[in-house]
Amino acid sequence: VQLVESGGGLVQPGGSLRLSCTCSGNIFRVATMAWYRQALGKQRELVSAITWNFTTTYSDSAKGRFAISKDHAENTLFLQMDNLRPEDTALYYCNLKYADVDDWGQGTQVTVSS
Repeated sequence: VQLVESGGGLVQPGGSLRLSCTCSGNIFRVATMAWYRQALGKQRELVSAITWNFTTTYSDSAKGRFAISKDHAENTLFLQMDNLRPEDTALYYCNLKYADVDDWGQGTQVTVSS
């Protein structure tokens, strides 16, 4: 499985970004998809996840500001991020888990700064 993220960039505090992750292969519909992030000098952390049947979870930091979604027709995962804060600055990774498959994209950088 190949995962390719896009949509990162530089945004001012309070701004919005929409991340996308396009997935190759045919297990996207049955996998659990997630967004993780890793800030400089910190451990990778889960931001949000969505299961095969669209059940979603969010970290405390993401609740109320971020929204995860997916499009089965396009094999694409999204993360809508609103009201961004400087502490959201990180490399954001897409992750797919299904059975013994645990694949990662190479990440897209999000920088929140004025």
